[in-house]
Order: sequence, then structure tokens, then C-alpha cells
Amino acid sequence: MTIAVSKVVPFLWFAREAEEAVRFYVSLIPNSSLDDIWTLQADSPSGPPGSVKVVEFTLGGVQFNAMQAGPMDSFNHAVSFVINCDDQAEVDRLWDALGEGGAYEACGWLKDKYGVSWQIVPTEFMEMMRTKDKARAKRVAEAMMQMVKLEIEPIRRAFEGTKAA
Repeated sequence: MTIAVSKVVPFLWFAREAEEAVRFYVSLIPNSSLDDIWTLQADSPSGPPGSVKVVEFTLGGVQFNAMQAGPMDSFNHAVSFVINCDDQAEVDRLWDALGEGGAYEACGWLKDKYGVSWQIVPTEFMEMMRTKDKARAKRVAEAMMQMVKLEIEPIRRAFEGTKAA
């Protein structure tokens, strides 16, 4: 099997459940696949031959690797993955699925049941934040700061400077 290799590939170290996590992620995000699974056939600090599992996968068209090799460092907010969502239905679906068994945080962030941090973001929000109109961008940012899950309609109203109907 030959897999085209990207120059830079995010690599996630799981203490356990790497394959389970990958299967979960690829089930949620379009243009995703589990590409290969193999084990390290040599002794390593993580264990004997065959105990370290590597999972190669594509998530939203981006190559990733995951390794299951026992505890090392925990995932934290220093690295997170942004999922750009086309509409509120996609935000809601991914928010609910990825957050189940994990922890919902602030401003569109959540930590999934495997400890990985995600930002579930409407694409429209990012477009609004890039506006040259500083007053609009400020209102959008202030609205976002009041949210846990990002909601497009209140963000749109903040951008336009209008109140809820």
C-alpha cells in the first residue's frame, strides 16, 4: 500500500484508544478516512514489539497520525483543532458528538472524551472577525466571549449591531 505523504503531518500521542478515537473522528467529518494501522515491531520505551500502535488517517482532507503508546504527556489547549462549519446544523452536530463524554468549554472550545481540544467554529464567524470595521469586529468578539457553543444568529446580530427580535 502506498500512501501519499504530506510534508507536515499532525501526530497525536494517545495513552490508549488511538484507533477508537480515530474511527470516531473520521465518522464525524466529511472527506475523512482511516488509512492504515500498524504496530512497531521493536522494543521501545513504551513496551515490547507489537505493543505500540500507529494509526494513519485523513481528517477533512488533512493527513494525521495517531500513536497508542501508553501515558506520556496529556493533551492540552496548546494544540487544538479548528473545524470550520458551514452552518449552525453542522456546529450543533459536531458540538454534540465531540463534546459527549468530554467537557464543553468557552468560546466554541471543547475537549472530547479522549482529551483532544477542538474549536467548533462557523466559517461565517471567522469572516466577520476579519472585517476592517473595528466596531463590528469588537461586537462579534464580545458576543463570542459570552458563548459556550457558538451560535450564528446572535453573532450575525452583533455584527450588524441589531438586537434580538
